[in-house]
Amino acid sequence: MCCEDLVCARCAAPVAEGRCPSCRAARESLHHSSFTISPQLLIALVAVLLAVLVVAGYRV
Repeated sequence: MCCEDLVCARCAAPVAEGRCPSCRAARESLHHSSFTISPQLLIALVAVLLAVLVVAGYRV
């Protein structure tokens, strides 16, 4: 979702401009890009790694 299309309910300005604290908080939460690995993704990565190692072990 892009904040350019959102209008703040508090100040009626575009959220992208960040005129009030609510706008700035919403803009920050939409543009906050922190990479986190979920437990499901971690388990899937480990499973794929183990599968590759097993296949590689059978080829040798």
